[in-house]
Amino acid sequence: MSAQAKKINTPAQVLFASLVGTTVEFFDFYIYAIAAALVFPKLFFPSTSPSAAVLLSYATFGVAFVARPVGSALFGHFGDRIGRKRTLVVALSTMGLSTFIIGILPSYHTIGILAPLLLALCRFGQGIGLGGEWGGAVLLAVENAPPNRRALYGSFPQLGAPIGFVFSGGIFLLLSKYLTNDQFFEYGWRAPFLMSAVLVLLGLYVRLTITETPVFANAVKHSEPVKLPIGRVFTHYTRPLIAGTLACISTFVLFYLMTVFALGWGTSALHYSRQSFLYMQLGSMFFFALTIPLSALLAERGRRPVMIGITILIGIYGLVFGSLFQSGAAGAFITLALGLALMGATYGPLGTIVSEVFPTAVRYTGSSLAFSLGGVLGASATPNIATWLAKSHGLSWVGYYLTLSAVVTLVGILFTRETSKDDLTLPAEPV
Repeated sequence: MSAQAKKINTPAQVLFASLVGTTVEFFDFYIYAIAAALVFPKLFFPSTSPSAAVLLSYATFGVAFVARPVGSALFGHFGDRIGRKRTLVVALSTMGLSTFIIGILPSYHTIGILAPLLLALCRFGQGIGLGGEWGGAVLLAVENAPPNRRALYGSFPQLGAPIGFVFSGGIFLLLSKYLTNDQFFEYGWRAPFLMSAVLVLLGLYVRLTITETPVFANAVKHSEPVKLPIGRVFTHYTRPLIAGTLACISTFVLFYLMTVFALGWGTSALHYSRQSFLYMQLGSMFFFALTIPLSALLAERGRRPVMIGITILIGIYGLVFGSLFQSGAAGAFITLALGLALMGATYGPLGTIVSEVFPTAVRYTGSSLAFSLGGVLGASATPNIATWLAKSHGLSWVGYYLTLSAVVTLVGILFTRETSKDDLTLPAEPV
């Protein structure tokens, strides 16, 4: 009995394993996002047109979101067939290797057009890894949770987002403070990408100490795994896939407006220094982290009412975004704090909601695909669209773009069913 008891994951193991992996993944993802705004336009693209270089850099940023559905299908297939644990280990390794290679890439001045091509390839690898990581981390938490704590458990991997951003932003802030501008662009920017290898090893160690989720183990015991999970999702679970995808869109639009676009626009058009704007972003991350568990706790009583209310608030926030963001340093910080507080509020229960609408046999594939497709629609082009809108029509139109995304998300949420009382061990009927 004691030997068997050791194989049961404790709540602390589950929550830490789900958190540490996504922290590493989001750290890797965000150091690229920061570098895409600050570094890559100068080092990996021709210097003939600075504005074109920024847009091209943002385009490589978007490559990862195109890759994420591929990673979701690939890792989802194995996650639904052979288990969550082993699949998560490979997903994390894929992300970590791609990030490390970015740190040793030669610049455009050294190898010419090959530099941005290799950068885009590594970015594709990051997207593949994250496409498999997020869904597995959420299922690791949700499928180990007590029935009345699934939303709270499911919010722990979401906390990896603000923690990963604080680590990444903090490192870039230190580099900006202690290195000259020439030193930063010559070698300093590479440090976060190379340091990620240490964090990946930590994440792998933690992941290897846990056992398979009881929900998946029980499902395998009672039925054969689906031969082609992605085929089952598209043929039997089309409605939850579409609804889940739409439900994710405003989350992605909001976050990448607050991070990538805001950093690029704030340090160029609004003339904030790199250091001062990173300070504002790091300070506002507190509100992001605070509202994730708070909204998850509220969602234990009902997922849909909480998400509907938060989405309406995001739509209203979009209407004042432009005027608030350009009203001085205090206004810029309030814009970031409010935006990221709303981001945490919608992000906290999102993973639980998207995963619960699919049955165990295809849950890894279905939830990962919905989240990744939401990223393609909501994040891949957002920095470029927002930059074009701001230059062509003004910042207010960037806010209107966010409001429109909230309307789309609201439609998706209205088409999802309430899942807070569902038994995850039971097979779900096609809806």
